[in-house]
Amino acid sequence: MSATKRTPRINPRSAKNAVAVAKVIGPAIAPILIPFAVKAAATLRNLKDNRRAHKLGVPITDLAKYTGRGAVLHARIAGLSEVLQELADRGKDEHFVTETSDTLAKLTSAVRAAERMPPAKRRTVHKAVAVELDQMEQRLLHKLGI
Repeated sequence: MSATKRTPRINPRSAKNAVAVAKVIGPAIAPILIPFAVKAAATLRNLKDNRRAHKLGVPITDLAKYTGRGAVLHARIAGLSEVLQELADRGKDEHFVTETSDTLAKLTSAVRAAERMPPAKRRTVHKAVAVELDQMEQRLLHKLGI
């Protein structure tokens, strides 16, 4: 058995040949491929946006409102605010609604401030806000009788 010497698939000569072929064929097929590439890019972007909106639990139309590292927390706060507004509209437990709304405003400010903090500090703030939101959700569910 003899040892065969393998040559690399891409070498300067093959690269030069590939570039020459692309120069000749490229202008001819580019007008055909560009619309497909644009449609593929738009489809991928739409899938990515849909996945992100689903992950945040918001409609895709509201996705632009929730950006940055605290997007998940902002979405949770917005969801709680909507439920509190429904309670206020029904005239139920106004003290709880007022108190919780004030706390949500403070948590929103904390998440916004954390955006400019170093990563370790930001994670600490985000964890603290998440714990507070968990407790608020539990209290809210209790108020709703669930």
